Amino acid sequence: MKLNEVILELEQRFEIPQAEDFDNVGLLCGNPDREITGILVCHDALESVVDEAVAKNHNLIVCFHPIIFSGLKSLTGKNYVERAVLKAIENKIAIYAVHTSFDNDYFGVNYRICEELGLKNQQILMPKKDNLKQLVVYVPKDFSEKVKTALFAAGAGNVGFYDECSFTVSGSGTFRPLPGSDPFQGEECIREYAEEEMLYFIFEKYKQRNIINAMKAAHPYEEVAYQIYSLNNENQYSGLGRFGDFEKEMDEPEFLALVKEKFNLKVIRHSPLNGKPVKRVGVLGGSGAGGIKAAISKKCDAYLTGDIKYHDFFLSESNMLICDIGHYESEQFVVQQLFEILSEKFPKFAISKTEENTNPVNYFL
Repeated sequence: MKLNEVILELEQRFEIPQAEDFDNVGLLCGNPDREITGILVCHDALESVVDEAVAKNHNLIVCFHPIIFSGLKSLTGKNYVERAVLKAIENKIAIYAVHTSFDNDYFGVNYRICEELGLKNQQILMPKKDNLKQLVVYVPKDFSEKVKTALFAAGAGNVGFYDECSFTVSGSGTFRPLPGSDPFQGEECIREYAEEEMLYFIFEKYKQRNIINAMKAAHPYEEVAYQIYSLNNENQYSGLGRFGDFEKEMDEPEFLALVKEKFNLKVIRHSPLNGKPVKRVGVLGGSGAGGIKAAISKKCDAYLTGDIKYHDFFLSESNMLICDIGHYESEQFVVQQLFEILSEKFPKFAISKTEENTNPVNYFL
């Protein structure tokens, strides 16, 4: 299987366009026409990980964090990023990153954190905004099912755990073919009446181009009448962070002990204890200070994330216990998740988890 075929399979699972705008995900380096010999899964595609891929004869690295995050003006090996990329190129190894496309995934990074903690009634903490659109298209009644089928195949009408969702209104349409037209029905310069159906579909905006192309290809009219509307609805199935509830509340020291055990932590930085029971918990793997206010608004009793700064801890306002468990530590289940997903998708491939610990933060105890 060639790299471009592998990427097509990967992008059926990891919706790369759902990544945050600041991110750099997808194929970072590599020849799409090269045959893949094996896949190495890692957190960070550092030079040592590239060495490991060479030793294992795996020429594709699927990583969580993109090793190339901002623009490279040269490749001379002067820093850890350039050294890793240079070594990958020299050894004909491709690097593919998922990062915030997996953060925003309903079953991604934060889902696994909640599962490890045993949280129930899980929901997205910060659902994506300005992410949904609606298509309305007018179709001759006899072609309605054909157009629906084409649009469903292109991804229109997917709503959470349902697909092929649409709404239909029947009516009568009019049009008048002008000179130079090639109408599906009717005569030039004579008003035509047609029994039509008005079809409604909701879709995620990154699918728009494919959806419009599919609609036009399936539609019998020379000029297709349609509208696209931007919706204010939040996408409840895509976004950063997650929150859920314990079956039974616990006190704060008991909660911190549970977190320390589940995440195998040496230390937890946290805001002052409030003396309140912990029932609802918000989580955001990685640098999650931006989710504090959202967690408070969802009435979370505690919030787990990484990279909390001094002044961020004040935001708790005695309403919520803020816990910094470390950036890498909060994302520690990612490699296992990616390994499980890829092993299921490519059962005949050699797929390995890295043996390298790429966490740059250490603790002197």
